[in-house]
Amino acid sequence: MSQVTRIVHRRANSGFEKEYEALARGMLEASSKARGSLFSTLIPPRVDGEEFHVVQCFATQDDLDAWRHSPVADEWHARIAQVSDHRPQYRTYNTSDLWFSAAGLVPRQPARWRMAFVVWMGIFPIASAYIWFLSPYLMDLPFLPRMVVLTALIVATMFYFVLPVLLRRMARFLAR
Repeated sequence: MSQVTRIVHRRANSGFEKEYEALARGMLEASSKARGSLFSTLIPPRVDGEEFHVVQCFATQDDLDAWRHSPVADEWHARIAQVSDHRPQYRTYNTSDLWFSAAGLVPRQPARWRMAFVVWMGIFPIASAYIWFLSPYLMDLPFLPRMVVLTALIVATMFYFVLPVLLRRMARFLAR
């Protein structure tokens, strides 16, 4: 199973923005103690009247479902409902599908050079290792089939294993 990220969009009642934010942060603190919780954050609106965005990342869909159906989550949702009459909108994603769409998750897209550097940090050691270890076995293949095999391995390893780790570990660097 792969990591899942749930994004919740919800508007606070007019005049209750501070209370909503405090309750949402309290709920995120509580959810951080739930099984499989990896990361959560609250993105407040840029201007009054816009929606708050809650981002929660869990190790598996089962972990997210366990949190969603827990008595603790129910209690926090009831408290938040007192300061928001608006229905929340929930979207759940496979976390690895989000790495290209960071603009929807954070107030501003990371600088392209920072994103390129993080991707290079992953690709360089992967490509070097595959080329070093597999070249003796692939030398009998013509150039294009050899490149198909190598690039498929590099991209799959980067996308499924290395990039999720790099994005978590380099989050501060990307956010600058």
